[in-house]
Amino acid sequence: MRCDYCYYLDKQRLFPGSPSRMPEALLERYIVQRFEASPGPNIHFEWHGGEPTLLGLDYFRTITSLQHKCNPDGRTVSNGLQTNGILIDSEWADFLAQNGFSVGLSLDGPEEFHDGFRKANDNGPTQSRVVRAFHLLKERRVFCNVLCVLHAKNTAEPDKLYDFFRGLGVSYIQFLPLVGIGNVSAGPEAIGHFLCRIFDRWIKEDVGRMVIQIFDEALRPIYGIPHALCIHRETCGDAAVLEHDGSFYACDHFVDPKHLIGNIQERRLSDLANDPAMARFGKAKRETLPQFCKECDVLSFCNGGCPKDRISNTPTGEGGLNYLCPAYRAFFHHSRPALTRLAAHMKAGKSLRSFM
Repeated sequence: MRCDYCYYLDKQRLFPGSPSRMPEALLERYIVQRFEASPGPNIHFEWHGGEPTLLGLDYFRTITSLQHKCNPDGRTVSNGLQTNGILIDSEWADFLAQNGFSVGLSLDGPEEFHDGFRKANDNGPTQSRVVRAFHLLKERRVFCNVLCVLHAKNTAEPDKLYDFFRGLGVSYIQFLPLVGIGNVSAGPEAIGHFLCRIFDRWIKEDVGRMVIQIFDEALRPIYGIPHALCIHRETCGDAAVLEHDGSFYACDHFVDPKHLIGNIQERRLSDLANDPAMARFGKAKRETLPQFCKECDVLSFCNGGCPKDRISNTPTGEGGLNYLCPAYRAFFHHSRPALTRLAAHMKAGKSLRSFM
């Protein structure tokens, strides 16, 4: 595929002439070091991309074999795969089910929303193949989290998008607002309206049946538990990325020379993860908040959002405001009363579905 809004295509300039996959010896080095750097009983590996299924199913058989080999004390290992779904067939789905993979599947809604920006290399449509992949995974009870990019097309029709996912039987969904891609991106006010409308549908129809990530995140400060998603935490820096040549970066949205921490071929993974540059990157999110954000009554809900989106100016002319600020403010104010009631309902030990 060549999606109009893909942020990863320009990485070819960063790795000129580099092979497109991690060599097996380096892969084993990474897995060994990951076990060493993760002392707890559970270790999770997340395979992203580009498009990781292009590596082929045998490559992932090698991954699971190496994980088994490098896990002499029998700790629990889990894997996640982020995919566009195009190559997922019955053999892939069987493998993912048998090995307990969770899957993030990119799907922007009905054909007219999805195929507008998510085209194949030959410029052809892709939506039907992604829907087929969803059904193959669902049939095998593979945990599947749908990632829907919010762009100018689907944001304008929230009910149509919601009905589509509801009819498809999606149980977990993550909305990812597209920022800074010309007329492909929706405006922050439109995104705010979209989120409020989707929330009104969900709170009346699908609490306890469908998990929508941003609604879960909005509930957390009300319920009194930390944010799970990095973009809404006070600090970041714990969602690093390892590229196929062993390069370790602070974040997959900051894969550039400035944010290169090192390489596992030269330094151990645990040392890279604890490098002072990682700590500085994480703390900068909180320390560079504009005063407008510090005084905001929904700061605990968004904490300034993802640093990559801080490209706007505040009403007083300060820089560093998140492009999505109007959307966040509209949504968090709109949802807070109902989520406050939901939190009280949950603390009383009542079922989620009875809330509706």
